[in-house]
Amino acid sequence: MPLKIMPKKKHLSAGRVPLILFLCQMIGALDVPLDPKLLDDLVQPPTITQQSPKDYIVDPRENIVIQCEAKGKPPPSFSWTRNGTHFDIDKDPLVTMKPGSGTLIINIITEGKAETYEGVYQCTARNERGAAVSNNIVVRPSRSPLWTKERLEPITLRNGQSLVLPCRPPIGLPPAIIFWMDNSFQRLPQSERVSQGLNGDLYFSNVLPEDTREDYICYARFNHTQTIQQKQPISLKVISVDELNDTLAANLSDTEFYGAKPSKERPPTFLTPEGNESLKEELRGNVLSLECIAEGLPTPIIYWIKEDGTLPVNRTFYRNFKKTLQITQVTEADSGNYQCIAKNPLGAVHHTIAVTVKAAPYWIAAPQNLVLSPGENGTLICRANGNPKPRIAWLTNGVPIEIAPEDPSRKIDGDTIIFSNVQERLSAVYQCNASNEYGYLLANAFVNVLAEPPRILTSANILYQVIANRPAFLDCAFFGSPLPTIEWFKGTKGSALHEDIYVLHDNGTLEIPVAQKDSTGTYTCVARNKLGMAKNEVHLEIKDPTRIIKQPEHAVVQRGSKVSFECKVKHDHTLIPTIVWLKDHGELPNEERFSVDKDHLVVTDVSDDDGGTYTCAANTTLDRVSASAVLRVVAPTPTPAPIYDVPNPPFDLELTNQLDKSVQLTWTPGDDNNSPITKFIIEYEDAMHEAGVWHHQAEVSGTQTTAQLKLSPYVNYSFRVMAENNIGRSVPSEASEQYLTKAAEPDQNPTAVEGLGTEPDNLVITWKPLNGFESNGPGLQYKVSWRQKDGDDEWTSVVVANVSKYIVSGTPTFVPYLIKVQALNDVGFAPEPAVVMGHSGEDLPMVAPGNVRVNVVNSTLAEVHWDPVPLKSVRGHLQGYRIYYWKVQSSSKRNRRHIEKKILTFQGSKTHGMLPGLQPYSHYFLNVRVVNGKGEGPASSDRGFHTPEGVPSAPSSLKIVNPTLDSLTLEWDPPSHPNGVLTEYTLKYQPINSTHELGPLVDLKIPANKTRWTLKNLNFSTRYKFYFYAQTSVGSGSQITEEAITTVDEAGIPPPDVGAGKAMASRQVDIATQGWFIGLMCAVALLILILLIVCFVRRNKGGKYPVKEKEDAHADPEIQPMKEDDGTFGEYSDAEDHKPLKKGSRTPSDRTVKKEDSDDSLVDYGEGVNGQFNEDGSFIGQYSGKKEKEPAEGNESSEAPSPVNAMNSFV
Repeated sequence: MPLKIMPKKKHLSAGRVPLILFLCQMIGALDVPLDPKLLDDLVQPPTITQQSPKDYIVDPRENIVIQCEAKGKPPPSFSWTRNGTHFDIDKDPLVTMKPGSGTLIINIITEGKAETYEGVYQCTARNERGAAVSNNIVVRPSRSPLWTKERLEPITLRNGQSLVLPCRPPIGLPPAIIFWMDNSFQRLPQSERVSQGLNGDLYFSNVLPEDTREDYICYARFNHTQTIQQKQPISLKVISVDELNDTLAANLSDTEFYGAKPSKERPPTFLTPEGNESLKEELRGNVLSLECIAEGLPTPIIYWIKEDGTLPVNRTFYRNFKKTLQITQVTEADSGNYQCIAKNPLGAVHHTIAVTVKAAPYWIAAPQNLVLSPGENGTLICRANGNPKPRIAWLTNGVPIEIAPEDPSRKIDGDTIIFSNVQERLSAVYQCNASNEYGYLLANAFVNVLAEPPRILTSANILYQVIANRPAFLDCAFFGSPLPTIEWFKGTKGSALHEDIYVLHDNGTLEIPVAQKDSTGTYTCVARNKLGMAKNEVHLEIKDPTRIIKQPEHAVVQRGSKVSFECKVKHDHTLIPTIVWLKDHGELPNEERFSVDKDHLVVTDVSDDDGGTYTCAANTTLDRVSASAVLRVVAPTPTPAPIYDVPNPPFDLELTNQLDKSVQLTWTPGDDNNSPITKFIIEYEDAMHEAGVWHHQAEVSGTQTTAQLKLSPYVNYSFRVMAENNIGRSVPSEASEQYLTKAAEPDQNPTAVEGLGTEPDNLVITWKPLNGFESNGPGLQYKVSWRQKDGDDEWTSVVVANVSKYIVSGTPTFVPYLIKVQALNDVGFAPEPAVVMGHSGEDLPMVAPGNVRVNVVNSTLAEVHWDPVPLKSVRGHLQGYRIYYWKVQSSSKRNRRHIEKKILTFQGSKTHGMLPGLQPYSHYFLNVRVVNGKGEGPASSDRGFHTPEGVPSAPSSLKIVNPTLDSLTLEWDPPSHPNGVLTEYTLKYQPINSTHELGPLVDLKIPANKTRWTLKNLNFSTRYKFYFYAQTSVGSGSQITEEAITTVDEAGIPPPDVGAGKAMASRQVDIATQGWFIGLMCAVALLILILLIVCFVRRNKGGKYPVKEKEDAHADPEIQPMKEDDGTFGEYSDAEDHKPLKKGSRTPSDRTVKKEDSDDSLVDYGEGVNGQFNEDGSFIGQYSGKKEKEPAEGNESSEAPSPVNAMNSFV
């Protein structure tokens, strides 16, 4: 009887058992092998093999394909739900299901929209053994919306200020990738000073004049749809201190001057994030990105630390000039406080980011398929972790297990389902759902209850070959339900295998720990269970091991001598060995000094580099053996301590084998000075063309003393050699004899051939000539050939001397020519040259654009259209069209002065353009001309047009005269730019009390022909604020403001100087009306009178007394005296409201407010002749026209002076 060997649970590495297909037992249950022969007739529940991602973004321009593939026996059928309800694909003609699959194909290319099919989809694969479900697949079409239309005002900053250019891209799906470029699609340079933030904004720690440009453009790239959206260009102008002072000086009157100071250096502050602390939440496994961008002068440097911890090694990266800290594959351990520090020489600032790492569910143990036989037990385990802890929910065949049919063999214990005494009818697919607020995991695992007789899956009659005295592994992959028992037999007579010699593994493999010659034979594997039996035969052969019977021996040899290593191998006669020699575990040097015979390795002329370990390796298909020996190289004779230096130069240079294009150079090496020569460097001199200049020719190994050199024709060669070792390079050797090579025809032609006319009737052909070395012979010349491209003419040729230009005269204007330039010398011609295309010279265009039409868009903008000129009439490269336009006179007939012509250029073949910055209510003329490389063509007929009315500018001035107890008279000048016909003036005024509160507002309409108006019945001793503006039929213009005070009383005290309004405070009137204050002022006046009398008496007695000088020297500091140079009052700010003193608030002594003009250019639109338009008519250049600045908005009231100062006003 055969001996039955029960399995031992011993696991093997995959490398030692190459033919093991699977493990048949896992956690007390069967695993179904993926063997096609087995699956053909094995019933199996469905298994999802392929599905679309959970978040599935589709391209709306292509058909939607939602994948769902599954396997099972019998093949499963498929159904879908959409948004939780059944999705009947038969009712939708655009939806089809792929045959033999559950994959949906939604045809939206021909009709339909992707948005219609947006939703949550779930696939179910079902057969008689159960139902498997896919993930919830959220289908959304990708979106790449356009940028919102917006008008971006130009930005003007002083040198050194900080700046943030917002990007704010449109919200797309998936989110866009942001980058900044200019109009030429070149990425804008970034640095520690200028960089892009994670939100896409462009941050400037401080601006410099070189940051000035008009094309800061933010681009959003939507990769899913391969589209790029562009934001409107942002214009930035950085003004230096000198430029700012010049601008201010030009815009201010003689009595007003501001001195601009350079931006002071300042410590850092953060542009982003704001405040001292912020929060950041990230999910486990993602990339944590923390950002800190600071401004300051000088530019701050960013540093990062983690409080109470260190940054993780190998997962920490710095981006964006260390402004961004990234940690990859974050875990909960990365939570904590991270601190970014911005430093410059003036200080430092800190920001703390509290990072919390959450986690979507992730598997600890996902449920695995179970194959059980009737009556067996098993478990499904579903363990997941996350932060917060995920909730585990079980489903069976896609239905929550709580409402599924009862199964007495099933018991649920949290994350585990326990099966006991299962029956075949209870096969099903179970789903485990682990979810928290950050996501979910869904796994399908089937329980397949099978009753199957044993099957052997290993192929029959496999031949195993094993080296003697090594382990042998004989495979017997099997399947059956219940789990079969395995028995092994040897030989045809059924001899038993004893347990103490053999080992049977769980997967059925038989192990022979020490195979011997008598282990050769036929082995039979038998698998049995209660349903039947199966067997399989395999064969084993034992081979003799490969052995090295003569090993290489260690050797010590002198430098320059010979050494031999011997290696004899004995092997099984049925195996063919391969012998390989190695040096220091690598290949032998590829040199002739190393030779390999049948059993020997021979090294001749041994050098110090040959020392090392030499290994003889013998390989067969079953085994490998090796043996090693060490070679040590010593000096021939004992020598004193070596002196290391660069080699001595080579000598005895000799030229042999002299051919037309090659020569052999030999030399004798100089002493290597105890450091072996590693290479020789060969240089040459061309005594004919470049005497005294040495060029690199070649390099050869330090063991060579001969080199075959390639030569060029017609060169008078001399050679020299330098030796190099680890110390350095020797001085050059003496030069060899000269060798003049024979001349030959040129082997190359001139490069950079171009044809471009400089006059309307010529063609200038230029090229880069050959140098003397490239000429290959004497008499270098060039054959220049040309003919018209579109004609049938033959080539016209001329041979010129060694020059770089030839002019063809008498050509038609702007005609394409084919050109070629060929080199030749006294020996012959170079190869046929390449043909290039050029053009004869341009001439001015002949025809003016026709049908010029003007469409007035609004009071400051007009659109011009014209018909293009025929291309033949351009007579050159069309560069664009140029519009000249000018204002003839104002439609109001008030301003007839001539304005110089303005110019706008539109590149390319555009036939329309926009004229910005026009003056409202004006009459303009324009004409259009075509432009080529030569210049402008004739102008079109002048076309006139009118701009409609606009709102007026502010009145030119406003002053208040003749103040009385209850009246004030206002005088004004009309607006300098009425921009239409004035219909009326509007005057609004209101009183101001002692606490600067405004009283009720009075609205008064004044006829347009008035320039003076008197207000009566006002309150005495009251300050009033006036708002005054003009109106046209279009609307109200900018206002001008002023303040004035009615007189204090009728006692003969003069009213305060209205022209010094800034030095008078509104509270003065109210205090001066108080009785106690009047009494105090009288006492002070009496005291001053007594002092004056005393001073007068002393002066008469004791001589002169410099009263004025002492009064000037001891003047009250609160009194702001008038400047002697211009008669204006000094500035006095309001300490209560802390409002800055506006430029428009400074008023001359006559109470006249002047409107200031400015020559600021419209940087939005263009720059003189170079102004350009985009294809949609928007500007990309600068506009040279002028515009008026809005007037300042009136004066701020000043604080009341002290009682002493008030008293000074009486005396």
